[in-house]
Amino acid sequence: MQAVLSDIYLFLKSGHVIFMVFWMAGLFMLPRQCIYMLDHAPGSPGEAKWAVRMGKLRKIILTPSLAIVWVLGLSMAYGGEWFTAGWLHAKLTLVLAMTGYHGWLVGQTKKMARGERPLSEKTLRMIGEVPGLLLILIVLLVYLKPF
Repeated sequence: MQAVLSDIYLFLKSGHVIFMVFWMAGLFMLPRQCIYMLDHAPGSPGEAKWAVRMGKLRKIILTPSLAIVWVLGLSMAYGGEWFTAGWLHAKLTLVLAMTGYHGWLVGQTKKMARGERPLSEKTLRMIGEVPGLLLILIVLLVYLKPF
C-alpha cells in the first residue's frame, strides 16, 4: 500500500493543496457572510437569503473540502512514513485546531440561521483571522520541517 501511495504522491499532494485552498477560502468567507447577515433582522427575507448562502457554502465547499484534505493528507503521511516526524505532529495539532474552528463556526452559523446573534461584528472580524494565522504556522512547518 505504501508503494502505491508513494507512486501517486504528487497527485495526492496536488489534490491536498487544491482542496486546502477551497477549505481555507470557505473559512475566510463564512465569518464575512455572518457579518452580512447581521445587517438583517431575524426572520427577514434578507436573513433567510444569507442563511441559504451559508448553508450552501458549508455543504458544497467547506465540509467536503475538509474531508478530502484529511484523507489526502493522512494518505501522504502514511505513504511517506512521516508519522514519527515531530513537524507532522505539530502540523496535525494545528490542523485539528483548524478542524475544531471549522466545527465551531458551523455551529455559530446554524445559530444565526435560527435568528440568534451569538457573535458581534467585531468578534466575527477578529475570528475571521484565525484560519490565516493557523495557515501561516502550518505552511512554515510543512516547508521548513524544523523538527
